[in-house]
Amino acid sequence: MAGRKNVDNQTKKLFPDEQRDLFEKSYMEEMEERKNRPVECLGLTFANNEERRKHFLGLLREKLLDPEFRKIEGFPIGEDEDILALSDPPYYTACPNPWIGDFIKHYGKPYDPNIPYRREPFAVDVSEGKTDPIYRAHSYHTKVPHLAIVPSILHYTEPGDVVLDGFCGSGMTGVAAQWCGAAPKSYRQKVEANFKAQGLTPPKWGARRVVLNDLSPAATFIAANYNIPFDVRAFAKAGRKILKEIEQELGWMYETLHADGKTKGRIEYTVWSEVFTCPDCAGEVVFLDEALDQKTKRVRDAFPCPHCGATLKKNKMEQVFETRTDPATGEPWKRVKFKPVLIAYKIAEKRFEKRLDFRDFEILTKIEEMAFPMSIPTSGFAFDEMWEAPRLEKKGLTHVHLLFLPRAVQALSKLWQKAAQHPAPRTRHMLLYFVEQAIWGMSLLARYAPTHFSQVNQYLAGVYYVASQHAECSPWYILGGKLDRLGKAFRNGAARDNIALINTGATAHLDMPNDSIDYIFTDPPFGDNFPYSELNFLVESWHRVLTNSSPEAVVDRSKRNRSKQKGLFEYKRLMKLCFDEYNRLLKPGRWMTLVFSNSKNSVWHAIQEALISSGFVVADIRTLNKKQGSFKQVTSMAVKQDLVISAYKPDSGLEERFKLSAGTEDGVWDFVRTHLKQLPVFVSKDGLAEVVAERQSYMLYDRMVAFHVQRNVTVPMSAAEFYAGLMQRFSERDGMYFLPDQTAEYDKKRMSVREIVQLELFVSDEASAILWLKQQLSQKPQTFQDLHPQFLKQIGGWQKNETPLELSTLLEQNFLRYDGKDAVPGPIHSYLSTNFKDLRNLDKDDPALMAKAKDRWYVPDPNKAGDLEKLRERALMKEFEEYRTSTQRRLKVFRLEAVRAGFKKAWQEKDYATIIAVAEKIPDKVLQEDEKLLMWYDQAVTRMGGE
Repeated sequence: MAGRKNVDNQTKKLFPDEQRDLFEKSYMEEMEERKNRPVECLGLTFANNEERRKHFLGLLREKLLDPEFRKIEGFPIGEDEDILALSDPPYYTACPNPWIGDFIKHYGKPYDPNIPYRREPFAVDVSEGKTDPIYRAHSYHTKVPHLAIVPSILHYTEPGDVVLDGFCGSGMTGVAAQWCGAAPKSYRQKVEANFKAQGLTPPKWGARRVVLNDLSPAATFIAANYNIPFDVRAFAKAGRKILKEIEQELGWMYETLHADGKTKGRIEYTVWSEVFTCPDCAGEVVFLDEALDQKTKRVRDAFPCPHCGATLKKNKMEQVFETRTDPATGEPWKRVKFKPVLIAYKIAEKRFEKRLDFRDFEILTKIEEMAFPMSIPTSGFAFDEMWEAPRLEKKGLTHVHLLFLPRAVQALSKLWQKAAQHPAPRTRHMLLYFVEQAIWGMSLLARYAPTHFSQVNQYLAGVYYVASQHAECSPWYILGGKLDRLGKAFRNGAARDNIALINTGATAHLDMPNDSIDYIFTDPPFGDNFPYSELNFLVESWHRVLTNSSPEAVVDRSKRNRSKQKGLFEYKRLMKLCFDEYNRLLKPGRWMTLVFSNSKNSVWHAIQEALISSGFVVADIRTLNKKQGSFKQVTSMAVKQDLVISAYKPDSGLEERFKLSAGTEDGVWDFVRTHLKQLPVFVSKDGLAEVVAERQSYMLYDRMVAFHVQRNVTVPMSAAEFYAGLMQRFSERDGMYFLPDQTAEYDKKRMSVREIVQLELFVSDEASAILWLKQQLSQKPQTFQDLHPQFLKQIGGWQKNETPLELSTLLEQNFLRYDGKDAVPGPIHSYLSTNFKDLRNLDKDDPALMAKAKDRWYVPDPNKAGDLEKLRERALMKEFEEYRTSTQRRLKVFRLEAVRAGFKKAWQEKDYATIIAVAEKIPDKVLQEDEKLLMWYDQAVTRMGGE
């Protein structure tokens, strides 16, 4: 971004006045020269940026006249002039960007299958960088810090590669992509040291190109101002000018007299309190007057009524409503009653508090009588289509302008008007970017938080909540310090021309060529975490360009409009469309990093199913320990933590070969070999190594099955046959499987650590119990008596609908027991001869060894496990048949493994009707939270729908 690094307050102090004037003059001359410097854009050359902007705005204006252009899914709701006012084409358009394909063609690199590319999964530390000035320059509902994204982009890409984020929010992925070419030396050294410690190839520094997209115009406007360069000094100067003009024109509104009755102070904020009635005497109670403890500055749970002395609690009192005149319409308007109770003000640098006096009330009355400004939006909240906003309706706050008290209406509208009238487009956009950050903080959503140091932006994030106490802040109190911080944050910024392109529209419809993106980093909406379009409505109303929420991928909890509601099924369908588009755009063999935050297992399984069914293969899933800022690898079982998912698009070679070998053993092992190439070979930290979950036999089997199912190909072998083939073809180390060249690397690195840390397992159903037993018996063959007390401690609560199984049943159906008659089996012999000195060097039929080994359970050799699997499958299918023929409408308790086995067999036999029929008998929550059942069911629904 424009501006010199040495132009700051410290530099000014070093120069005498004359030298400072010369320096300022030199800077202004340089900036003027830059304005008239020729610029290149999409292969075209313009005399300056103003000519470039004028050319593309003209083209965009013509495009907006095309009815077909406006039919693009996700096209925002707004008039042409408002869309044009927000846009800075071709870099940013507040609508689908017509130049997105040109950007890729001009700056991207065509996919070439002959250029070798290989990367291992890389986990991103999403807890890093939340105090960085750039990150804090503008708030948004959910943000991954750019400093947390930079290492991932460095790992997966080369300078000049194109990165995509289809759910860009405030544009942090773009900032990160540009930061790769502008990071300071200290940060580079830190990242390089981290790469070296992990055994990764040193990063190649240099900016990456980036395409950012979001459905919300509010989001893309923030992203554009983060990622398009601007003159920082000109912005700061214009911002100071606006604040000064506001003070000259409206400063009287924020004046109050000191206790001496003469000295004027400037108000920082006025505290307003909601008014209630006492249930005993019906007297009015000004909540803060009675409930606020002046010593502790905390609101008391109970307090006496000022009229009758009765003990009051907030939830036992009734709100008082008053009828006012809507300033925009002149019609009567009923809302909850607020009264001003306190003023916080400053004289020089000293702060004071006071009760309002007669003059303060006079000023408020005078303000209320002023003409209503035309620049403030008067849009109504569509409560029938919202799930957070309806709480506003209960307080009588039905329209945007009603969320602002009269003084805030005048001040904020004047700020917005002055920012919007600035003649320089980039400075104008940055001024609006600056002013819009006061919208929530100057509304009734801003709570009074007496125990906090500052009252700036004390609203509850992610909700429309009007508290019983409101801090009405002055514009200088909110924006004065913000302007200084923005100047410092962007002074050393990374944004450059021709690096970022921002699109406003649906992620499922991006007008770019196939196989054109080098890497995707994405943080999509997860279920009903946030109603993004609803929360953005307040700010977008000021811009007069609104989100078109019809393709928004959320679980919609609006209660009034059933036709608009989106459940988990609709959410998964919409997310699949987005992932389908990601898969189309990503180059074969390249990676996508997906950050996931949701406490609901059903949402996690829905998004994982959408991801896999779109053709991606998951290679790594990690949870983030927020306290330690570290990662812990997990399996794809139920997770209620923040996740980082690494997935890749299979290379074109595998897909082509699979078409020829689909449904054969060759196809199975070709997939496994290709998948193993993509997995990390060795992961260590602090002298400890971890088991890579994806390299374990059952995970490889699950990935192989999913790969076949999503391509509608019959799985040609059973689990036992797969495990046996795995042992024959690949090297096994610590329960993981490797390619030959990976084995040598693993063995070498294994010697550098103290021990291997096993994955933690939480036993909650039959599948996890089997995994736990396999882990225990692989390390140490044991008798039932040894295992039973451990097993009872391990069970943390069997899932509600899962049939609890006895340990004896689990052992009999999945493992083998040595009866003491024949030679001691290899796994038991190996364990005993290693751990007992007196049993070493004994033959397998030695009586002493046989006696010690008797009744121990052990994991069967995969070559001998086939018969055991057949017996188990027979028992499972017998139970599944009972479920199929049951006349019960709903199965309350059942054996989940039996349903999984039945679904798999029915799918193999193309008996989709059976899958759907049994699924209807299973509780929806169980179906949605089990990834295997969900996969078979979704495929069955798809096949039935296509027939």
